[in-house]
Amino acid sequence: MALPRLRRPRGTAEVVSAAIVVVAVFVLALRMLMAAAGALAQAWPVLLMLVVLVGAVGVWRLRQTSTQRRREEERVATLRFTLVEFDAMDDRHFEHALRDLLVRDGCTARRVGGAGDQAADVIGDHPRLGRIVVQAKHTRVGGKVGSSVMYAVKGTAGPVHKAAHAVVITNGTFTRDAMAWGERHSVHWIDRHRLERWAQDGAAMHELLGLSAARAGRFRRAA
Repeated sequence: MALPRLRRPRGTAEVVSAAIVVVAVFVLALRMLMAAAGALAQAWPVLLMLVVLVGAVGVWRLRQTSTQRRREEERVATLRFTLVEFDAMDDRHFEHALRDLLVRDGCTARRVGGAGDQAADVIGDHPRLGRIVVQAKHTRVGGKVGSSVMYAVKGTAGPVHKAAHAVVITNGTFTRDAMAWGERHSVHWIDRHRLERWAQDGAAMHELLGLSAARAGRFRRAA
Protein backbone atom coordinates (compact mmCIF):
# COMPACT_ATOMS: atom_id res chain seq x y z
CA MET A 1 0.00 0.00 0.00
CA ALA A 2 1.37 3.43 -0.98
CA LEU A 3 2.29 5.82 1.82
CA PRO A 4 0.25 9.06 2.00
CA ARG A 5 2.04 12.09 0.59
CA LEU A 6 2.76 14.95 2.98
CA ARG A 7 1.58 18.37 1.83
CA ARG A 8 3.15 21.64 2.70
CA PRO A 9 1.51 23.64 5.54
CA ARG A 10 -0.98 26.24 4.32
CA GLY A 11 -1.72 29.38 6.18
CA THR A 12 -0.16 30.92 9.25
CA ALA A 13 -1.88 28.58 11.71
CA GLU A 14 -0.57 25.43 9.99
CA VAL A 15 2.96 26.87 9.69
CA VAL A 16 2.97 27.73 13.40
CA SER A 17 1.65 24.27 14.31
CA ALA A 18 4.32 22.58 12.18
CA ALA A 19 7.04 24.71 13.78
CA ILE A 20 5.79 23.81 17.26
CA VAL A 21 5.91 20.09 16.37
CA VAL A 22 9.45 20.41 15.04
CA VAL A 23 10.59 22.28 18.16
CA ALA A 24 8.92 19.69 20.40
CA VAL A 25 10.63 16.81 18.58
CA PHE A 26 13.97 18.60 18.78
CA VAL A 27 13.55 19.26 22.53
CA LEU A 28 12.54 15.62 23.13
CA ALA A 29 15.57 14.34 21.20
CA LEU A 30 17.84 16.72 23.08
CA ARG A 31 16.46 15.55 26.45
CA MET A 32 16.92 11.92 25.46
CA LEU A 33 20.48 12.63 24.40
CA MET A 34 21.21 14.44 27.66
CA ALA A 35 19.66 11.61 29.65
CA ALA A 36 21.80 9.07 27.80
CA ALA A 37 24.90 11.19 28.37
CA GLY A 38 24.06 11.44 32.07
CA ALA A 39 23.56 7.71 32.37
CA LEU A 40 26.83 7.10 30.53
CA ALA A 41 28.63 9.54 32.81
CA GLN A 42 27.36 7.65 35.84
CA ALA A 43 28.12 4.24 34.37
CA TRP A 44 31.58 4.96 32.91
CA PRO A 45 33.49 3.31 35.78
CA VAL A 46 31.54 0.09 35.20
CA LEU A 47 32.04 0.32 31.44
CA LEU A 48 35.75 0.96 31.93
CA MET A 49 36.02 -2.08 34.17
CA LEU A 50 34.22 -4.18 31.56
CA VAL A 51 36.58 -2.98 28.82
CA VAL A 52 39.61 -3.72 30.98
CA LEU A 53 38.22 -7.13 31.90
CA VAL A 54 37.50 -8.06 28.28
CA GLY A 55 40.96 -6.87 27.28
CA ALA A 56 42.60 -8.88 30.05
CA VAL A 57 40.69 -12.03 29.06
CA GLY A 58 41.69 -11.49 25.44
CA VAL A 59 45.37 -11.11 26.34
CA TRP A 60 45.21 -14.18 28.60
CA ARG A 61 43.68 -16.29 25.86
CA LEU A 62 46.28 -15.13 23.34
CA ARG A 63 49.06 -16.01 25.76
CA GLN A 64 47.48 -19.40 26.47
CA THR A 65 47.18 -20.13 22.75
CA SER A 66 50.76 -19.02 22.15
CA THR A 67 52.02 -21.15 25.04
CA GLN A 68 50.12 -24.21 23.85
CA ARG A 69 51.40 -23.72 20.31
CA ARG A 70 54.98 -23.37 21.55
CA ARG A 71 54.69 -26.48 23.70
CA GLU A 72 53.24 -28.45 20.79
CA GLU A 73 56.06 -27.28 18.51
CA GLU A 74 58.61 -28.28 21.13
CA ARG A 75 56.93 -31.66 21.56
CA VAL A 76 56.88 -32.33 17.84
CA ALA A 77 60.47 -31.13 17.38
CA THR A 78 61.68 -33.69 19.92
CA LEU A 79 59.21 -36.45 18.99
CA ARG A 80 60.66 -39.95 19.22
CA PHE A 81 59.23 -43.48 18.99
CA THR A 82 61.02 -46.71 19.80
CA LEU A 83 60.62 -49.96 17.90
CA VAL A 84 59.07 -51.51 21.01
CA GLU A 85 56.41 -48.77 20.99
CA PHE A 86 55.73 -49.34 17.29
CA ASP A 87 55.37 -53.08 17.79
CA ALA A 88 52.77 -52.51 20.52
CA MET A 89 50.61 -50.25 18.32
CA ASP A 90 47.64 -51.23 16.20
CA ASP A 91 47.28 -50.12 12.58
CA ARG A 92 45.50 -46.87 13.43
CA HIS A 93 48.00 -45.75 16.07
CA PHE A 94 50.87 -46.69 13.77
CA GLU A 95 49.45 -44.39 11.07
CA HIS A 96 48.98 -41.54 13.55
CA ALA A 97 52.58 -41.93 14.70
CA LEU A 98 53.86 -41.75 11.12
CA ARG A 99 51.76 -38.63 10.56
CA ASP A 100 53.31 -36.97 13.62
CA LEU A 101 56.79 -37.84 12.42
CA LEU A 102 56.08 -36.19 9.06
CA VAL A 103 54.95 -33.08 10.93
CA ARG A 104 58.23 -33.20 12.85
CA ASP A 105 60.03 -33.20 9.49
CA GLY A 106 58.27 -30.02 8.38
CA CYS A 107 55.23 -31.40 6.56
CA THR A 108 51.59 -30.52 6.86
CA ALA A 109 50.34 -34.07 7.31
CA ARG A 110 47.06 -35.90 7.79
CA ARG A 111 45.99 -39.50 8.27
CA VAL A 112 43.69 -40.72 5.50
CA GLY A 113 43.90 -44.47 6.01
CA GLY A 114 40.77 -46.56 5.99
CA ALA A 115 38.36 -48.14 3.56
CA GLY A 116 38.92 -46.84 0.05
CA ASP A 117 42.19 -45.06 0.86
CA GLN A 118 43.67 -46.22 -2.47
CA ALA A 119 47.07 -47.20 -1.07
CA ALA A 120 47.57 -44.03 0.98
CA ASP A 121 47.40 -44.08 4.77
CA VAL A 122 49.15 -40.76 5.43
CA ILE A 123 49.64 -37.77 3.14
CA GLY A 124 52.19 -35.07 3.92
CA ASP A 125 52.83 -31.85 2.02
CA HIS A 126 56.36 -30.47 2.32
CA PRO A 127 57.01 -26.84 1.28
CA ARG A 128 60.10 -27.82 -0.72
CA LEU A 129 59.73 -31.49 -1.54
CA GLY A 130 56.05 -31.56 -2.50
CA ARG A 131 53.54 -34.24 -1.58
CA ILE A 132 54.63 -37.43 0.15
CA VAL A 133 52.21 -40.36 0.15
CA VAL A 134 52.81 -43.03 2.78
CA GLN A 135 51.45 -46.57 2.79
CA ALA A 136 51.76 -47.97 6.33
CA LYS A 137 52.16 -51.71 6.90
CA HIS A 138 52.10 -52.61 10.57
CA THR A 139 53.05 -56.25 11.02
CA ARG A 140 53.91 -58.65 13.76
CA VAL A 141 57.60 -58.75 14.62
CA GLY A 142 59.39 -60.56 11.81
CA GLY A 143 56.63 -59.98 9.29
CA LYS A 144 57.57 -59.19 5.68
CA VAL A 145 55.99 -56.89 3.10
CA GLY A 146 55.91 -58.20 -0.47
CA SER A 147 56.06 -56.66 -3.93
CA SER A 148 52.27 -56.44 -4.33
CA VAL A 149 52.20 -53.50 -1.92
CA MET A 150 54.78 -51.71 -4.07
CA TYR A 151 52.66 -52.27 -7.18
CA ALA A 152 49.57 -50.82 -5.52
CA VAL A 153 51.37 -47.72 -4.26
CA LYS A 154 53.02 -47.15 -7.62
CA GLY A 155 49.65 -47.30 -9.35
CA THR A 156 47.92 -44.64 -7.23
CA ALA A 157 50.57 -42.30 -5.77
CA GLY A 158 50.89 -40.11 -8.84
CA PRO A 159 47.60 -40.50 -10.76
CA VAL A 160 45.27 -40.48 -7.72
CA HIS A 161 47.08 -38.59 -4.97
CA LYS A 162 49.28 -36.24 -7.09
CA ALA A 163 52.30 -37.25 -5.07
CA ALA A 164 55.89 -36.24 -5.64
CA HIS A 165 57.18 -39.16 -3.57
CA ALA A 166 55.72 -42.50 -2.51
CA VAL A 167 56.93 -44.34 0.60
CA VAL A 168 55.99 -47.71 2.09
CA ILE A 169 56.76 -47.96 5.82
CA THR A 170 56.69 -51.04 8.01
CA ASN A 171 57.83 -52.02 11.47
CA GLY A 172 58.82 -55.33 9.89
CA THR A 173 60.92 -56.01 6.81
CA PHE A 174 60.55 -56.22 3.02
CA THR A 175 61.22 -59.11 0.71
CA ARG A 176 64.22 -58.72 -1.57
CA ASP A 177 61.95 -58.52 -4.60
CA ALA A 178 59.89 -55.73 -3.00
CA MET A 179 62.98 -53.65 -2.17
CA ALA A 180 64.48 -54.18 -5.63
CA TRP A 181 61.20 -53.33 -7.39
CA GLY A 182 60.78 -50.23 -5.28
CA GLU A 183 64.30 -49.04 -6.08
CA ARG A 184 63.69 -49.51 -9.81
CA HIS A 185 60.32 -47.73 -9.85
CA SER A 186 60.79 -44.83 -7.39
CA VAL A 187 58.73 -46.34 -4.57
CA HIS A 188 60.77 -45.68 -1.45
CA TRP A 189 60.71 -48.03 1.50
CA ILE A 190 61.42 -47.79 5.22
CA ASP A 191 61.95 -51.09 6.98
CA ARG A 192 62.55 -51.76 10.65
CA HIS A 193 66.16 -50.59 10.55
CA ARG A 194 65.35 -47.34 8.72
CA LEU A 195 62.32 -46.80 10.93
CA GLU A 196 64.56 -46.85 13.98
CA ARG A 197 66.86 -44.23 12.44
CA TRP A 198 63.89 -42.04 11.45
CA ALA A 199 61.66 -42.36 14.51
CA GLN A 200 64.07 -43.05 17.35
CA ASP A 201 67.34 -41.42 16.27
CA GLY A 202 65.64 -38.34 14.79
CA ALA A 203 66.86 -38.44 11.18
CA ALA A 204 64.55 -36.61 8.76
CA MET A 205 62.78 -38.76 6.19
CA HIS A 206 64.05 -36.77 3.20
CA GLU A 207 67.63 -37.16 4.44
CA LEU A 208 67.16 -40.84 5.17
CA LEU A 209 65.74 -41.58 1.71
CA GLY A 210 67.58 -38.93 -0.29
CA LEU A 211 64.38 -37.18 -1.37
CA SER A 212 64.79 -33.93 -3.24
CA ALA A 213 62.60 -31.38 -4.99
CA ALA A 214 64.40 -32.05 -8.26
CA ARG A 215 62.95 -35.55 -8.37
CA ALA A 216 59.42 -34.50 -7.50
CA GLY A 217 56.75 -36.20 -9.57
CA ARG A 218 59.12 -38.40 -11.56
CA PHE A 219 57.21 -41.65 -11.32
CA ARG A 220 58.39 -43.94 -14.04
CA ARG A 221 56.00 -46.38 -15.69
CA ALA A 222 56.34 -49.84 -14.20
CA ALA A 223 57.87 -52.35 -16.58
